[in-house]
Amino acid sequence: MALLPGKSRNDASRKVEPILREDKSSVQALSRALTVLEILSEDDDGYRLVDLAERSGLPAPTIHRLLTTLQQRRFVVFESEKNLWRIGPQCFAVGSAFMQRRDMVAIATPMLRRLRDIVGETVNVGGLDQDEILLLHQIESKQTMRAICRPGQRSPLANTAMGKSILAWLPPERVTQLVQQGLPRLTPQSINRGTALHSALREIRQTGYAVDNEEVAIGLRCIAAPVFNEFSLPIAAISVVGPTLRVTLERLDGLSKSVMVAAAEVTAAIGGRLPAEVKAIISARMSTVTCG
Repeated sequence: MALLPGKSRNDASRKVEPILREDKSSVQALSRALTVLEILSEDDDGYRLVDLAERSGLPAPTIHRLLTTLQQRRFVVFESEKNLWRIGPQCFAVGSAFMQRRDMVAIATPMLRRLRDIVGETVNVGGLDQDEILLLHQIESKQTMRAICRPGQRSPLANTAMGKSILAWLPPERVTQLVQQGLPRLTPQSINRGTALHSALREIRQTGYAVDNEEVAIGLRCIAAPVFNEFSLPIAAISVVGPTLRVTLERLDGLSKSVMVAAAEVTAAIGGRLPAEVKAIISARMSTVTCG
């Protein structure tokens, strides 16, 4: 570590130590909070504060501070009548999101492979994660020139076909909030104005699919359709992506139909329900198209 003129090594150490102590303190607090959650998960009836302190070996005031913070984030709830702390709804939300995504990928993989073989291009499945699309799984094309992304990659909703296909079926206020936060421009083709985004989403609701026309990367075109949960809410999307020289505008009609059918099949396979509007589009456009 380089030192400034006139500063001793001890002076530098004194500046670093508070940061290290803060980091260690934060990690310790996180570890203790996770311990509390693990204990609470063992009994659906809940625990009293004194019982949690005894089980964890931590002082009651420390446990109470942790519980208060966790309660603010809805990871725990307090039942005042019985003086008991229990696991909160946010724990179930986090856990169910993990299980849902894991199970959806496992269920969808055979359908994704079938779609890849039909269209001859790379197929993706991505999940909604706040204001981003999270790539969950990819079945690569067998073509020498192909689009490759790694699971875990995140992209803005408004830039991607998968993201826009989901946005089209979210409440309008969610879209308004996204626009107010600002729309990133990844390429000259990216949508970066609210009016343009609203127009694109209206078209998606009419056609049932979304297109990323070189909006994320120049030279790549993507077509996507949403996957819905049991409440007919969009939670994920299926997409076909490839170089624009192969994924041409002339192929758009056929590719979009195949993607929509695959997304509908995945929706049904995970116990989801298509909105009435999507059913109507499929009935009108997909009667002669199957995914195997």
